[in-house]
Amino acid sequence: MATGQTARSARTVVISGVPDGLLHNDVMTDILTIHFQMSKNNGGDVEDVIYPTDKRGVAYVTFEDQKVVESVLKKDEHRLEDKRFSRYYLLKVTRYSENVFSSVTCVLNMSMFKEQFILEDLIQEMKKSTDLRFGPLQSNGHISVQGSFPDIKLLRDFLLLKAKSISEKDKREKGTSHQTPRKRQQQYRLATDMSNFARGAEKEVVVLDTDMYHYMKSFFPRIFVVNDDTVIFDITDGDVTTLYIENAGSRSGGGRALQVKEKIEKWSIKLHKILHKERIDFKQHTRDEQQKYRRVCESVKPHYPRVLIIFYDTHIDVIGNPSEVFEFTKKVSNKIQSLFHSR
Repeated sequence: MATGQTARSARTVVISGVPDGLLHNDVMTDILTIHFQMSKNNGGDVEDVIYPTDKRGVAYVTFEDQKVVESVLKKDEHRLEDKRFSRYYLLKVTRYSENVFSSVTCVLNMSMFKEQFILEDLIQEMKKSTDLRFGPLQSNGHISVQGSFPDIKLLRDFLLLKAKSISEKDKREKGTSHQTPRKRQQQYRLATDMSNFARGAEKEVVVLDTDMYHYMKSFFPRIFVVNDDTVIFDITDGDVTTLYIENAGSRSGGGRALQVKEKIEKWSIKLHKILHKERIDFKQHTRDEQQKYRRVCESVKPHYPRVLIIFYDTHIDVIGNPSEVFEFTKKVSNKIQSLFHSR
């Protein structure tokens, strides 16, 4: 889906930090257009500005020439100024294609660590090691975590190392501890289970973005085809799906699960580089309006066979080639606006 010489998505940037609610949307669109046409902002001819979008304070600006994208990205600071503003507003400008599976949310169960660590101190250590955002620690040991998918995977590796350290420490103290037999047995069972999980001797683990997992299953199902000697099962927790790959039976090769894991990870990395995800948010809409979103998406979908749409209670995720996702969401937006305005 290209317009002119270059695909539309390649000529589009994502603008964050647009002051929301200060002026009429049409006026704000004009201000953004002028800003990105000005030479002092490294701008050029603007083909289209989409504002508002389903993300608060976010706009899409499409230029006629892809070279302008490179130019505006080089500018150190974009200050949105207008005589109707009481101050200037700093804008964040990124490539449209950089907004790929940028943020996921999951809930961690930290209760398994409370016998060996002060959970608050462990969470502080986690915060220093990543750029993730953490919610409050619940009384049951659960804590919500949000951030980039690579950072979520790094956090998983961090916790696996902690689990391994519990196992090694417990082995050193086994037989010399003055704890009660029951408590020592509980700690040993926890440490052994976590250590086996971390080593992955018979079980391999792959962490995927949930929507990426659905896309892979929908369009590349052969990735998950395995022989009878290997079993794959999944556990989904919000935006994160964890795959467990096990060798089945005593005759299965010890490295078979690892081979399957590496194949899935290889495809996941490849698709992360070429796919884009947009979220159509309708939390503030009525149930009837949400049904209209669903019907519109379903009516547009046949024109984009390689785009996957996933319906949730509060939003719709659209995954596919950046250019097709851009065109798909724009068509949906235009149809939705015409439906709502005709009421």
